[in-house]
This record gives sequence, C-alpha cells and structure tokens, in this order.
Amino acid sequence: MSENKIKKIGLPKEVLMAAWAIALGAIAPMLDSTMVNIAIDKLTKDFSTTLDIIQWAITGYVLALAIAVPVSGWLMNKFNGKKIFVGAVIAFGVISVLVGVSWDISSFILFRLLQGFSAGVITTLMFTLLVKTAGQENLGRVMAIVSTPMIFGPILGPVIGGFIVQGASWRWIFYINVFIVLIAAPLMMKKVPHFEPFNKDSRLDLFGIINLSLMSAALIYGITKAADHASFNNSETVIWVGLGLVLAFIYFVYNLVRKNQTVLPLNLFAHKSFTASSIGLFLTNAAIMGPMLILPLYFQNFRHFTATEAALALIPQGVGMLVTRPLIGKMIDKIGAKYVVMVSLVLSLIGSVPLIFITDKTSMFWISIILFIRGASVGGISLPLTSDAYTGLDTKQLPEAGVGINIIENLGSSFGSAVIATVVAATLQGLQPTIANHLKGYHSGFLLSAIALAVIFIPSLFLTNKKNA
Repeated sequence: MSENKIKKIGLPKEVLMAAWAIALGAIAPMLDSTMVNIAIDKLTKDFSTTLDIIQWAITGYVLALAIAVPVSGWLMNKFNGKKIFVGAVIAFGVISVLVGVSWDISSFILFRLLQGFSAGVITTLMFTLLVKTAGQENLGRVMAIVSTPMIFGPILGPVIGGFIVQGASWRWIFYINVFIVLIAAPLMMKKVPHFEPFNKDSRLDLFGIINLSLMSAALIYGITKAADHASFNNSETVIWVGLGLVLAFIYFVYNLVRKNQTVLPLNLFAHKSFTASSIGLFLTNAAIMGPMLILPLYFQNFRHFTATEAALALIPQGVGMLVTRPLIGKMIDKIGAKYVVMVSLVLSLIGSVPLIFITDKTSMFWISIILFIRGASVGGISLPLTSDAYTGLDTKQLPEAGVGINIIENLGSSFGSAVIATVVAATLQGLQPTIANHLKGYHSGFLLSAIALAVIFIPSLFLTNKKNA
C-alpha cells in the first residue's frame, strides 16, 4: 500500500479498537509496580518486619517478571496469542486479590512473585501482538497508543498509591486491579483478534528458557545489590553479575550448537535495526529509569514534599509524554525512526542538562517546564526504538524479538537505577552532610543520565530512514 493511501484511510477501526483493548489489559501491571513503592512504610509496620525483607516483595516481582519473558516466547509460538494474553490478565487480577488478603510477609512475597510472573507474560505479549495486529506500515501510531499504560504507570502510580495508602489501606492498591481487569477482560475477548500460534512446530527449548531466565535474574539481582551497597565492588554484586555473564556465555555457545533453533535466536542481531534498537533501548531505560528514582527523593529531601506531593510534582513529565505521543507515532510511520530519535534526543538533553545544576532554591515553575520538555521527548526515543526493533522481521521471528527486547529493557532499567543510586551514594561518601554536598550527589546522577542520552546518538545513526527508502 502506498504512503498516500495510508494517510487517507488512517488507522482501520478494528486495529484501533484491538490496540486500545490490549493497552487496557496492560494498565494494571504498569500501575501496580509503581504504587507498591509508596506503601513500603505501611507494609513494614503491618507485617512487623524489616525494610530488607519487604524489599524482597519488590525485587522478587522484578525477578519473576524477568523469568516469565523467555517462557512467553514459547507460549506465543505454541498457543493462540489472544487466549494466553487474556488468561494472563485475568490471572493478574486473581493474584492481586491474594496479594491484598496476604496474612503474613511470607504469603505477601509469594503472591508478589506470582503476580510478577503474570505481569512478565502480559508485557512480553503486548508488543508482539500489537506488531502482528498493526502491520509494519501502521506500527508507529499503534505503538503510540499501546504504550500509553507505560506513561500512566510511573507518573500516576505513585499519586494514586499515595491517596490509597493515606485514605484507605495498602490492600486497596491490589484490590483496585480487579476493577481494571473486569473492564479490560471482556473488551479484549470482544475486540482483540485471534492469533494463530506463530510457530507451532517449535519445540519447548527448556534449556534455553531456564538459562535466559536465570541469566536475567542473576544480572538484575547482582545490579540491585550494587545500589544497596553503594558500590559495584561488593562481593554479592561480583558473584551474581559474574554468574549472569557466565550464563550469557553458555547461552551464546548453546545457540551456536543449536544453529539458532532456540527461544532467543542470536541471528536476530544480524538485523541492523534490531541491534541498533536493542543498544538504544538499553541506554534509554538506564537514562530514564535512573532519574525516576532520584527525582522524587530530590522533592522529598530538598523541598520537604510528602511522597504524594513528590509524585504530583512529576505530573508535568507525564503531561509532556501524553501531548507528544500521537504526533510521534505519525512521524515514525511517515519518516522512520532515525530522525524522530535524533530530534527527541536533542529535546531530552534540553530537559536533562538543567537538572545537573538544580538547587534547593530552583523555582518549581522552571522545574515543571524542564520536566515537561523531558517528558515530551521520552516517547520520541523509546517508541521509535521499540517499533524499529521489529522492522523487517519475519512473522515467525516476532515472539523471539519480543523476548530479546524485553530482556534488554529489564536489564537497562535495573542497571540505570542501580548505577545512578550507586553514583549518588559514592559521591556523598566522605563529604560533610550539608545541603550543597548532598546536591552534588544528585547532580552526578543527573549528569550520568545526560551522558547516556548523548551516547544514544550512535545507535540512532543505524535506524530506519523512510525518506531514503
């Protein structure tokens, strides 16, 4: 179909409805993962436990999510994608009730692990089913729609979580998922088309799934330990990251022996746009998720905001993301990912570099403008990178590509959060506990984020350029 015809007819109605139904199904896990952080203090008191034990409910959720990713690739190959997706969303709702009725810390952590696993299936299937629904020519616009839950998660999650914890009980953070699932599940059953198995002949690559799951879990756990110790040079990080790298090497050899007949065939990286997108997405998640950790702390420590007020102060960033979303989707489909990413990177640096010089006296008006610019540019980096990762791939390769992209994004997010938390803590070591010195730690964290954004210019050179095509 020619580009002019696509412009005239816009997006088919059934594609739009399917996209929104899939997006709605993903809202619950996106909100849930950020709301829980607000309730940590209440959870510690209610279960009469320590912060270290409670952290397992958060770390465990992330690890279970990472373990689910390779399994999801096999499920899509073997079964009807719609049934797996709807089943995972319903399971998430049921498990949310169990988390809400947890009677002690052990049951709470166990149910959070199960919740994380179902969330991993939802997030992996979401993008792959979208690529199949949209087709290559509409991918940018459809990605812009379906990634909306990813905005609502980090921006609205802490605000809603704060109001729930203050006004009701932490248990309602989980019960609220049931209402979302009750709306989403019937809509998905009605509007999402059936997806034939992508590759019914594929065998269960049990060794590959276990290897990749353990690799992701070991690397993420090792990286989070670096943040706890404020150093990458502690024994826990060295052991776990070392184990993760050994497992990665074993997988590399295994993939060679199996001639790419694995859950994540490494010949995917022979596609230029997939490799460039993978590197870009790792850096993007690191550059964006790191500051999402220290920005609320800046508002709480230097402006003396409550957790809910700090979350409200971040709303301009979410507004920026929402405003530019539809335009970015259209531009990806029209001119390709390359120039959309490059322009967005310039904007993101305009919204990131001023944070390196922020003080406790900086006007909230200017901070809001900076956050708005930063938010407006975020989608212009992550959306084109995600959609370009699937460009030029065969239908049978879509589940494997989804597995690869999700593993890379999970590692990038964990790495960014841990590195920035470690850099902030390391900068503060040995300094007098003054406001100026504390700000130095935050400045170094924001500087690291800006450097990571600048480096993304290199992989962006290899992305799709539809103007030349």
